[in-house]
Amino acid sequence: MKRLFGPVFLFLLGTAAANAQTDRWQQRVKYKMEVDVNVNTHRFTGKQQLAYTNNSPDTLFRVFYHLYWNAFQPGSMMDQRSQALGKKVVGKDAAGNERRDWDARVTDRISKLSPDEIGYQKILSLKMNGRQQSWKTEETILVVELDKPILPNSTVNFDMEFESQVPVQIRRSGRVNKEGVDYSMAQWYPKICEYDDEGWHPTPYIAREFYGVWGDYDVKITIDKKYVLAGTGYLQNPNQIGYGYEKQGSKVTRPAGNTLTWHFVAPNVHDFVWAADPDYKHISRKVDNFTAHFFYIENETTRETWPKLAEMIPKAYAYIKKHFGEYPYEQYSFIQGGDGGMEYPMATLIMGNGKMDGLYGVAIHEWMHSWYQGMLATNESLYPWMDEGFTTFAEDNTIGNTVDSLKNEWHLQGSYNNYFALVSRGFEEPLTTHADHYNTNFGYSISSYSKGAVFLEQLGYVIGAANRDAGLLRYYRDWRFKHPNAKDFIRVMEKESGLQLDWYLQYMINSVRHIDYALDSIYPANGKTVVVLQNKGDFPMPVDLMVETKDGRKEMHYIPQTIMFGIKPNENEKVKRIVHDSWKWTQPSYRLVLDVPFDQLRSLEIDPSQRLADIERANNKAVAP
Repeated sequence: MKRLFGPVFLFLLGTAAANAQTDRWQQRVKYKMEVDVNVNTHRFTGKQQLAYTNNSPDTLFRVFYHLYWNAFQPGSMMDQRSQALGKKVVGKDAAGNERRDWDARVTDRISKLSPDEIGYQKILSLKMNGRQQSWKTEETILVVELDKPILPNSTVNFDMEFESQVPVQIRRSGRVNKEGVDYSMAQWYPKICEYDDEGWHPTPYIAREFYGVWGDYDVKITIDKKYVLAGTGYLQNPNQIGYGYEKQGSKVTRPAGNTLTWHFVAPNVHDFVWAADPDYKHISRKVDNFTAHFFYIENETTRETWPKLAEMIPKAYAYIKKHFGEYPYEQYSFIQGGDGGMEYPMATLIMGNGKMDGLYGVAIHEWMHSWYQGMLATNESLYPWMDEGFTTFAEDNTIGNTVDSLKNEWHLQGSYNNYFALVSRGFEEPLTTHADHYNTNFGYSISSYSKGAVFLEQLGYVIGAANRDAGLLRYYRDWRFKHPNAKDFIRVMEKESGLQLDWYLQYMINSVRHIDYALDSIYPANGKTVVVLQNKGDFPMPVDLMVETKDGRKEMHYIPQTIMFGIKPNENEKVKRIVHDSWKWTQPSYRLVLDVPFDQLRSLEIDPSQRLADIERANNKAVAP
């Protein structure tokens, strides 16, 4: 989600990678769905065949499905939660008025929906291996009590019939959004919940994060012939459809009648999204090993910005591929729709009427989710910072290194500023907080997006940016298609750097402790200079101390933390680095002697790179009078 403030052989390789690690089994699904959409009533009926493979060592006595659209009804949990948070005051606006903690996209809009505006997903029939099953609906979760358990290493087949009403768009899904797109079809089908080594994850939908089972999708959508569709997967019948999908020079032969059936397949994904509008303009561009598609409603603004976005994507991908790994699918679609931006496998729904910088920013952010939400796919509800924060880090670096006017700026400055604002305003909670259970939208947003990005940028300070960057590629190679968690990530970084990092994870993620290092005193002694540093915070870190003399000479004095059991590499060979004895986290101060006369000093500064998330930087620097 956007911040609030492959070829067949590649698929086979991905599948093999997913099964390569014996201690991290994955469940597997195979969906086959057919839906018939009535664009006059905004309703559709559907049939779903689901082959579910239990690769776990456990016997399953029941299963759960998500019924996301049931959230768009007055009195739902999403409605209640939004209104409750809207009563909280989290600050003041520029005019001095109270700023309430609304998600501006939702506010109290759900409570005002009429019966023909609500969303719903109703199950009409559900069979397992041909036998009717019993179920009950708990709002956005379907609970199915199985008549026979699913044994380990076995596959069962579910057959479902359902009907749905598309809600007026409030959050991600729905019809007729504020940019005029008819259908943004996210979370549109009954989706089986994930089961992993921590058990089932039947998370009620209150507008936040997602977690899904990897598998293969075969989807047929029958809809009025005038609509253009975009979404996850590869269109199987392009020469019956046209609308820019047909091969160049091919003749499009549409069947008789008022409807078209669009047939998509998507291998090795954990969700499927689509959007539809009769006015979509479709352009495409070959990018390295895949095709990028762009769907937008043409107007005076989009006529200029969307083709330019298409031109910018190849340069962005060159950077992304080098730093974060290869995109493994045959296509990706940037689609105007949604409410801001939202990521899905092989596609994103983004608002598209804005200026070029905003469009490029949201497009890159959502696309980077293909790595951290699409392929690595941690449980976003439990680890939103590992998706949103890592994506923000990747977005900011990609944009900063592909837009010439931004190349000399520090790309993560905004994330640090947001984090410091969160700390100063007292709404910080540990990053271990479940995404749905943060006390404020404000706290959730900055924690997940900004502090998550700070986690990665500051990790570069701890182990060296080169080690961090190499570790990100190793993380991608080792853990894609395996649902890694925080410990899995930090172990990758330990292997890459050779340093112990359990303490960093503990302090940065499991606590709300803060960093505050200070220059305590500086004085002459025997022709040299004594510097006393103080740890005024409760978060231990290694220290980079830059010393500059009046003749322009610079030295970096590096003090590792004992609990690292090692040192990071010198990050700047042009500056002499002196490594000192490690600083024990139990001692509040540290004394070092500089082989520089006191009267020759120009300045001393703790962490001139400012990657250390020090909440009081005013005490980090001293300048000679």
